[in-house]
Amino acid sequence: MNSTVAGPDGKLRCSWCSASPDFFDYHDKEWGFPVDDDIRLFEKICLEGFQSGLSWRTILAKRNNFRAAFAGFDFNKVAQFNEVDIERLLRDKGIVRHRGKIEAVINNAKMAQDLVSREGSLAAYFWSFEPDENSLPEPQTVSTSEASVALSKALKKQGWKFVGPTTVYAFMQAMGLVNDHSSGCALREKVEKARKRFKRPR
Repeated sequence: MNSTVAGPDGKLRCSWCSASPDFFDYHDKEWGFPVDDDIRLFEKICLEGFQSGLSWRTILAKRNNFRAAFAGFDFNKVAQFNEVDIERLLRDKGIVRHRGKIEAVINNAKMAQDLVSREGSLAAYFWSFEPDENSLPEPQTVSTSEASVALSKALKKQGWKFVGPTTVYAFMQAMGLVNDHSSGCALREKVEKARKRFKRPR
C-alpha cells in the first residue's frame, strides 16, 4: 500500500491518513520518528496490543484515557497493579475493556522491569532489533518482517503477551525502527533525516 493522499496543506501523505482527520497530526508529528524513551516505547507496544482486532483510529481516540487508566504507562507503577485495578479498568468506559489485554499490560510491565534490569533500558533492547535498511521491502507492502518476527519471539520467550509479529511490526513502524512512510510522502525525507541524527541507545 505504498500510496499517498493529499493532506490539508496539499502535500502528499501516506494514504492511511485519509481514514480519519486525526491521523494527519499523528502521522506528521509522531509516526516513524525514532523514539528512545522507555515510557513511550512501553506505551506504544501496549497500545498496539490493545489494537489487535480493532482499528488504530479507535485506540488513538482513547489514548489519553488509556494513559490516565494505566498511570501514564509507567511500567514500574503498572507492575504493581492488582485485581482491584483490573476490576477498575474493566469498568472504565474510556478504554478497551478486554480482560486479556488489560492483564497483558500488567504482565508486560513486570516483564519490562525484568528486561531493564538485564539490558539497561527497553530502548537499548528494542533498538538492537533494528533491521538493515537494505533488507527492507517497499514501504507499507508487508505487515511483518524478519526483525518483527525475531523480536516477537524474543519477547514471548521472556513472558510478554500480545506481542505477535504483526503487532511488533506496527510498533517498529511507529517508533522509527523502520521508515515505512510511502516513497511519495512529504514526511519520508524528514523522518529519514531524524533517523540519521538519532543516536541509537546502547
